[in-house]
Amino acid sequence: MAISKAMIVFPLLCFLFSTISTLSHPNTLVCNETEKRALLSFKHALSDPGHQLSSWSTHEDCCGWNGVYCHNITSRVIKLDLTNPDSSNFSLGGKLGNLSNLQHLSLGSGYSFYVPQLYVENLGWISHLSSLKHLTMYEVDLQREVHWLESISMLSSLSELYLVACELDNMSPSLGLNGSLPSRLWLLSNLEYLYIGNNSLEGTISEVHFNKLSKLKYLDMSSTSLIFKVKASWVPPFQLDYMWMSSCQMGPNFPTWLQTQTSLQYLDISKSGIVDIAPKWFWKWASHIDVLIDLSDNQISGNLSGVLLNNTYIDLSSNCFMGELPRLSPQVSVLNMANNSFSGPISPFLCQKLNGKCNLEVLDMSTNSLSGELSHCWTYWQSLTHLNLGNNNLSGKIPGSMGSLFELEALHLHNNSLSGDIPPSLRNCTSLGLLDLGGYDYENLMLVIKGKESEYGSILKFVRSIDLSTEKMGRMKALESLDLSRNHLSGEIPQSMKNLSFLSHLNLSYNNFSGRIPSGTQLQSFDAISYIGNAELCGAPLTKNCTEDEDFQGFWGVCGALLFKKAWRHAYFQFLYRVKDWVYVAIAIRLNRLQNNLRYNMRKMIGDRNLNLWAKYLIHPFS
Repeated sequence: MAISKAMIVFPLLCFLFSTISTLSHPNTLVCNETEKRALLSFKHALSDPGHQLSSWSTHEDCCGWNGVYCHNITSRVIKLDLTNPDSSNFSLGGKLGNLSNLQHLSLGSGYSFYVPQLYVENLGWISHLSSLKHLTMYEVDLQREVHWLESISMLSSLSELYLVACELDNMSPSLGLNGSLPSRLWLLSNLEYLYIGNNSLEGTISEVHFNKLSKLKYLDMSSTSLIFKVKASWVPPFQLDYMWMSSCQMGPNFPTWLQTQTSLQYLDISKSGIVDIAPKWFWKWASHIDVLIDLSDNQISGNLSGVLLNNTYIDLSSNCFMGELPRLSPQVSVLNMANNSFSGPISPFLCQKLNGKCNLEVLDMSTNSLSGELSHCWTYWQSLTHLNLGNNNLSGKIPGSMGSLFELEALHLHNNSLSGDIPPSLRNCTSLGLLDLGGYDYENLMLVIKGKESEYGSILKFVRSIDLSTEKMGRMKALESLDLSRNHLSGEIPQSMKNLSFLSHLNLSYNNFSGRIPSGTQLQSFDAISYIGNAELCGAPLTKNCTEDEDFQGFWGVCGALLFKKAWRHAYFQFLYRVKDWVYVAIAIRLNRLQNNLRYNMRKMIGDRNLNLWAKYLIHPFS
């Protein structure tokens, strides 16, 4: 009995001692010599102008090399990360076929915005990585390798495949995409992640290609020219969590097989050529998608009256949806229903009581047929940062409760039938950076003229001077866009508008402004179209010059006073002498400062040059 216990305890103690020793002295592990030679051979066969692999040395343990990860016990190489964001034209010509334990391989640049920085001429060696489970190629140019798919399809253990922006043009018909037989790629039964988006792929994919992909969780074929053609009765063998199919042709019929997917968190079938009515089951089914649903840029129709939207990000824009507006859950953060055929009053939507705190930040319902007045229920929507209700049939006044949208950054109410006062409460929206009120019919407007606040109603058209002082408009310090087109504003364009230093878009067209556009300000940097429709307006950027009579009268108005008023004449020339002295002193100070700066910059340049020469000598002492 004692001997049997010893036979059990002794090996256990040895194992524990070995494990503790390994964990307490991790650097005692030495990488496999065969794998080290394979990695060094791989390094010698590629170009590395960024010196990303400078640590790959014969004198160092390969488990400590940059991008190389070894198993804690066996010390075999299991992961290789060759992402190379800092260099260009990183050519990959080496082979890694001897790394039989490699499970994870990442190649690419990743930060060049879909401009490949790494290219591969021969990928045949990858088929020998029998243990590979994860393969990522991000911005790897595979145009030179015509048999890339045949090589990758040999990896029977592969579960994750990412081929992003790899300059893929097409898939060979011999591999089954355009033929009747499935290619080897679709026989990878362990595949969970298939990411081939942002490539120039063409061809037709049918349900046959997915027969063996029962473990598939992530499918991305977006931004390709692939045609996804399956039968209406198809029941996929997989359950997807993520589905990105934007610009992949799935129409014209609505994909009914979607109702078999019960685990989806992201669904993007935008620009997929669907011309159909959304089936009755769809909205209840879609309410279980937690994060994103994007159906935009199709021709999907259906009545959404009474439908409850329950996703965090929803984009239904540019379709043919109709009826009254749907209901929302508090979970919705972004809702885009622009460019549809929604109709009816907007108040029921705005005054709906959510079952919880509202989280809606972006709401776009522009270019529909919504009608009625804006309600006073804006206190329910204080999380809004962007609101677009333009191009509808809304009427009435802008309610004062819109001033409670303290986080609002952009407000579009253009091309409606709104009228009346602009509520002073909008001054509370201090983050407002874009205000579009084009086509707004003012009845009363609170103006500040020479520092005095006045209210103008029916006599607004006779007002000749408007002072948009910084006290009022200047509070909108982040204002980037201002549209006051197609109103009845008159008088000269106020000089105070130059205080809007962040203004990048301006539209004052079709009003009754007159006089010269203020010169020497950014107002002249806008196109002439910003001022069109103001017949009495002149000066750059308009082609209409201000009359010479104004300049002539201005000249003799000043010179005549100096000619006949002796006191004015003396005061004027004394002023000129003071200006001359001030200019002389200012120029002298500037010249002295300029000379000092030149001396300092010369000394700094000479010092930097010597420092660079010294550093070069330390690195290359005999060059």
